[in-house]
Amino acid sequence: MHTEGRASLRASDIEVEGETIIVTPNKYSQELDYPEIGPGAPARNVVVDFRRTDYFGSIALGAFLRLWERVRRGNRRMAFCNVSGHEREMLRMASFDALWPVCSSREEALAAVTAEPPEAGPRAG
Repeated sequence: MHTEGRASLRASDIEVEGETIIVTPNKYSQELDYPEIGPGAPARNVVVDFRRTDYFGSIALGAFLRLWERVRRGNRRMAFCNVSGHEREMLRMASFDALWPVCSSREEALAAVTAEPPEAGPRAG
């Protein structure tokens, strides 16, 4: 995978691939409030890759919701990937798995956020 840019910020690594920012928490982090994801940011979508973690608590759920609100305000998409069983259960219990895709791999998450949106209405034909 080609990475256009990479920086170590807070408790996470940030990578930019095309129009997508990939956030990889290095440890449990309650804040996912990065200026790279806000309005006017060059990247359109966000993937959060949990491959380096196996746990987050209820406080992190609030951080995820704030991140989702920023992503959604910018008409962007978000996906999570490589979540542990515990993390997946926390997302399910909070019904966050209905807000954005929870994918098995980074590649699947990148595909989910970059896929063309489905066309509205029936096709004439």
